[in-house]
Amino acid sequence: MRLSLVPRPTEFYDLFARAGENALECAQQAEIRFRDYPNSAVSQADVKAIETAGDRITHDLIQLLNTQYVTPFDREDIYELATKLDDVVDYIEEVSDLLGLYGIESTTKHAVDQCRILVQAVEQLSLALNRLKGLRGIQEPLRELKRLEDEADRVVHDAIAALFRDDRIDPLIVIRWKDIYDGLERAIDACETAANVVANIAVKNA
Repeated sequence: MRLSLVPRPTEFYDLFARAGENALECAQQAEIRFRDYPNSAVSQADVKAIETAGDRITHDLIQLLNTQYVTPFDREDIYELATKLDDVVDYIEEVSDLLGLYGIESTTKHAVDQCRILVQAVEQLSLALNRLKGLRGIQEPLRELKRLEDEADRVVHDAIAALFRDDRIDPLIVIRWKDIYDGLERAIDACETAANVVANIAVKNA
């Protein structure tokens, strides 16, 4: 594979922006699926299709990285950000799939709250990605994302405590919902991980 000496930095920024928008769409569709389950207009196939689109964006980013001699910032940072953004969408798709896999009959308030926070966190991540090109105004969405991650920690703590508070709940239901709560928390944590990569890029290229 030959490296191109013609700089194409705009393509990196465009692809990262697309990755953020794709992740946001995935989070929004998952929120609808959780909120209205089992009668949601959003199916797992819909969420999976968005995840597949995200895989293509990740592939395009890495392909571009492998063929460009000149990059807008460090190559390892580009690769890490691409893969961490891919993780966000993968985790969302995986936890959405658990609804059908576990035969969930109806959703819970805590899961809906987690999904709401997830959407807001991905919104802030997407906003930061759209500001990568000029590296201006990145810190505000990153700070808000950190606040949302802290809020999500409180929600998942309350959710798991509620599961074990009522000894009348079927232990299998406890196990299933704990897995789902943990999966949603993992998706939110993945947003913060990706945001930390963005923050490192901003500091190194200031």
